[in-house]
Amino acid sequence: MAETKKAPAKTVKKAATKTAAKAAVKTVAAKKAPATKAKRTPTHEEIAALAHKFWQQRGGHHGSDAEDWTRAEKELKG
Repeated sequence: MAETKKAPAKTVKKAATKTAAKAAVKTVAAKKAPATKAKRTPTHEEIAALAHKFWQQRGGHHGSDAEDWTRAEKELKG
């Protein structure tokens, strides 16, 4: 029968160490990456509710509904 050769223990240990080092570098890089705030599109209902709140804060006066809507959109989108 043919004998199979085993890799020397030092070679196996080096390979394991390199793999662990690469994994550690990836982990550190992931932790250092700035957190990005995912922007989402607010629903029509969310915008309407906030615009209504702004309208109430202004005393319920009519004539500025477009401004309230735009302000609500900007605030919700961040």
